[in-house]
Amino acid sequence: MAVGTHKVGFAREVANRIVFIVNGSVIEEGTKEQFFKTPGHWSTKVLQSKIR
Repeated sequence: MAVGTHKVGFAREVANRIVFIVNGSVIEEGTKEQFFKTPGHWSTKVLQSKIR
């Protein structure tokens, strides 16, 4: 099942994999562990700095 959300906390709780999309482009894709522990793209790091 694919679910789209702007609620990062919700995604952290329920996701197995995360696809982070900005302006229609896939910026980062991987397991939630990869996404939250070792973000690769600068925009993912900016997003996470706002939610921590």
